[in-house]
Amino acid sequence: MNLSHAPLRLAIGAFVLNSGISKLTLEGQAAEGLHGMAAGAVPPLRRLDAPTFARLLAGTEIAIGSALLLPVVPSALVGAGLLGLGGGLMRVYWATPGLRRQGSVRPTEPGTAIAKDSWLVGAGLTLILDDLLHRGRRLKRRRHR
Repeated sequence: MNLSHAPLRLAIGAFVLNSGISKLTLEGQAAEGLHGMAAGAVPPLRRLDAPTFARLLAGTEIAIGSALLLPVVPSALVGAGLLGLGGGLMRVYWATPGLRRQGSVRPTEPGTAIAKDSWLVGAGLTLILDDLLHRGRRLKRRRHR
């Protein structure tokens, strides 16, 4: 892990880990609401029941959050996890009626809570690109020795 990635990984890792832990106990309407939004954006998720979906999402967030906090996990790998998580949230944002203003990419008041997660996509891409570019520079230096 590049030391410059530490602040980003710590902040996002703690947030995502906490989000996953909070979802471990989701039941009833809360689990159904979460599942309903996700299944509306990704129809194959309808095959899962709401509690199972909530547990899987919780586990995914716990895994990504933990990986971000562990410096031995390569930044490109945790960046890919963030990109997947953020991409899924952006899919929900684009597919769910009422989250965006009519004919616009701008969020409505209810859509802001999901639209703000676009930072996960940006952070994921940043970690991937920086890690790959940094790795490429190290390989070039080794060849020139």
